[in-house]
Amino acid sequence: MLGIGTLAKKVFGTPNDRMIKAVRPLVAQINDLEDEFAKLDDAGLKAKTEELAKRAMQGDSLDDLLPEAFANCREAAKRALGLRAFDTQLMGAIFLHRGNIAEQKTGEGKTLTATFAAYLNALPGKGVHVVTVNEYLARRDSEWMGKVFAALGLSSGVIYSEQPPEEKMAAYTSDITYGTNNEFGFDYLRDNMKSDLAQVHQKQHFFAIVDEVDSILIDEARTPLVISGMATDRSDLYQAIDALIPSLTEEHFTIDEKSRQVTFTDEGNEYLEDQLHARGFLEEGQTLYDPESTTIVHHVNQGLRAHKLFLKDKDYMVRNGEVVLVDEFTGRMMAGRRLSDGLHQAIEAKEGVDIKPENVTMASITFQNYFRLYEKLAGMTGTATTEAEEFQEIYGLGVVEIPTNVPIARVDEDDQVYRTAREKYLAMIEEVKAAHAKGQPVLVGTTSIEKSEMLSQMLTAEGIAHNVLNARQHEQEANIVADAGKLGAVTIATNMAGRGTDIQLGGNVESKVLEALEANPDADPEQVRKDETARHAEENRKVKEAGGLCVLASERHESRRIDNQLRGRSGRQGDPGRTAFFLSLEDDLMRIFGSERLDKVLKTLGLKEGEAIVHPWVNKSLERAQAKVEGRNFDIRKQLLKFDDVMNDQRKVIFAQRREIMEAEDLAEIAADMRHQVIDDLVDEHIPAKSYAEQWDTHGLYAQVIEKLGMDVPVIDWAAEDGVDDEAIRERLVKASDEHMAKKASEFGPDNMRNIEKQVLLQSIDSKWREHLLTLEHLRSVVGFRGYAQRDPLNEYKNEGFALFENMLDSLRLTVTQTLSSLRLPSEDEQRKMMEDYLAQQGQTAAPAQPEPAPTGEATAGFDENDPATWGNPSRNDPCPCGSGKKFKHCHGKVA
Repeated sequence: MLGIGTLAKKVFGTPNDRMIKAVRPLVAQINDLEDEFAKLDDAGLKAKTEELAKRAMQGDSLDDLLPEAFANCREAAKRALGLRAFDTQLMGAIFLHRGNIAEQKTGEGKTLTATFAAYLNALPGKGVHVVTVNEYLARRDSEWMGKVFAALGLSSGVIYSEQPPEEKMAAYTSDITYGTNNEFGFDYLRDNMKSDLAQVHQKQHFFAIVDEVDSILIDEARTPLVISGMATDRSDLYQAIDALIPSLTEEHFTIDEKSRQVTFTDEGNEYLEDQLHARGFLEEGQTLYDPESTTIVHHVNQGLRAHKLFLKDKDYMVRNGEVVLVDEFTGRMMAGRRLSDGLHQAIEAKEGVDIKPENVTMASITFQNYFRLYEKLAGMTGTATTEAEEFQEIYGLGVVEIPTNVPIARVDEDDQVYRTAREKYLAMIEEVKAAHAKGQPVLVGTTSIEKSEMLSQMLTAEGIAHNVLNARQHEQEANIVADAGKLGAVTIATNMAGRGTDIQLGGNVESKVLEALEANPDADPEQVRKDETARHAEENRKVKEAGGLCVLASERHESRRIDNQLRGRSGRQGDPGRTAFFLSLEDDLMRIFGSERLDKVLKTLGLKEGEAIVHPWVNKSLERAQAKVEGRNFDIRKQLLKFDDVMNDQRKVIFAQRREIMEAEDLAEIAADMRHQVIDDLVDEHIPAKSYAEQWDTHGLYAQVIEKLGMDVPVIDWAAEDGVDDEAIRERLVKASDEHMAKKASEFGPDNMRNIEKQVLLQSIDSKWREHLLTLEHLRSVVGFRGYAQRDPLNEYKNEGFALFENMLDSLRLTVTQTLSSLRLPSEDEQRKMMEDYLAQQGQTAAPAQPEPAPTGEATAGFDENDPATWGNPSRNDPCPCGSGKKFKHCHGKVA
């Protein structure tokens, strides 16, 4: 008997089916316009773009413009690339435009799908960002799809690391900008460290399309982007602690593989304390629990993590004397990315390479908070359904499964579970041999470099030619993937997720044409293309007859999504294919999630060596285990985000204030507000409200006014006058400080003063924000212990973080006021000394100072030294009217 939910789905369809059904009339409307747009010439397509852009800027909604825009874009793609978008691609683009994630299977043409939504949303002239997982894809997509945008009369550009500033600015001013998530994020942080608005790249965050959205917004979202500066070198400490770690035994610590944590046992703590005392790291009588021991305990913990949790050639590699992290999801090396909190230094000490100093955070942001800056966000991937809850909760993104253009013909077999890893690998080799014998291309997926190289050795021993794709072969990635679909090809790949390149049956025509032209540069390109296309068609037919691409996976990942991505490499566009997962009870996932019970069951069943258990129930059980891990990882990311949201609110305030300062022409009012607030605080501190005159600390206030406001005023005398209260003193100080700063402004000149105020404000904000980030990091590392006192660490962090932020703003106001109030023009001697120092740095010598002209002894008629009204109105460079022979600015016109 069918359940109510199952029956409702059969009658009404799933929510996803209903969304797909709802957009079909819109797709039909676009198709109806196809003939009309086909009649336009190339100039007509560009003219249509101009017309649509004008309507968008006049207030027409993008939804109203969608049918014409998509029809125009489809026609441009046909002419520029020879590709006519399928109806399913138009559906995907509609959902992207509406701010959803379009889940399209591998080979369904996500790259072209994105151009429709990017084109439509570029019409208002606010810029569209298309985000990819690596620079190779950013450049490829920008170049490839740039032809479509050019045919439509729009500009496109690409951003990449270490790009010349003019080129990067041009890319950002394009209608559509391609780039990696890291580069967009870092540029945002760098923009908010600049002091000139003209140098800012990201003027606004209107619409972003994120390719491989699950990889970027989920997998990579666990690590924030950080811009750092160098701190003090502590190599000796790391090396000394690294020498201590190997002496630890298993009774000294426990490892929790599920949460990737190591903790010391009581025996371990006692042993550590003895060792640290003996090595001089702890003073006599000092314990590990004393506040003074926090730093040393932190470093010992990081040393233990480096040795027990981070494995060489799995989590990182040593290349050219450097520790380079390996992305656990894509298997790619992450050059330049470093672990924080001294963990990277601990790994460097373990591997005996040069230890680079720790860094001090200057700016940071999580990917979650960066991408939530956009007014509208959309994403594409082949696998997002399993993480739909997280996408909705964190980013407000719905997931829509787009139907395939041609029904999937791939066969996904049940998992095969063996008792030992050796049996599993032997069974995989037999499978590879069987497929290879009939010419079927095989893709073998592994989870680590070590395992891919072990399988490679086993295949070499069997005499089977193959390619290996992992972080070590990173440079040859495109060529290896292009050949992976050839007849009889065998490819071993470490983590195929997010590779962004399709495996085409029979190989990639474009790469074959390029190879042929490189081998014979004089050949006719058109003829070569014709020959290679015919050869490819024949090989494609043979590969399909052999069964299409066979994908064999050596174990399950923690995430179902990564497994689905590997499966999705086979069966693109209705191609035949087969996928199978080979598991053993020694695999990490099986071992962590109850393989002991299963081992007993298999022994009871009398499973012989080399035999596997294959049953849909095993698949279900594994999926439940994976769902548990995914749920736990989601909770970890959610908790991290809650803490980062506290900092994010503060970051928005600081960055908005910086932008306001850069945009402002005159900052005198902001500087005055800060100064008046400082005066209020000083008066409140020394003359409390509703207090008697004898309780006032007027001497303290007088000293503070000199120090903080740079002026000597008779505060003590004011306070002695009858009828003077705190408000009257406040008003007099405000008036005196305004006059004091007005005098400075006239001395420096209005333009100079505006520039000085802007630079002082920006430098003070940056300096205080860096100090604040460091304080928050320290608070974040210790606030977890508040849980032992039955207090919620997150609430504690919010409250203390807010108090710290208030203190920072007070300190900022004081610094700015003090700096501006103490400004003065350098004396003539100081100017000469500065010039001499500058010339000495340039390798030059200063010209001998010209002696002042001798006094003439003839003062201007009526000149009275004590009455400035008798001096006339000389300019600063005129001779002084006193007759000294000096310039006025160096004599009676000299500023005190």
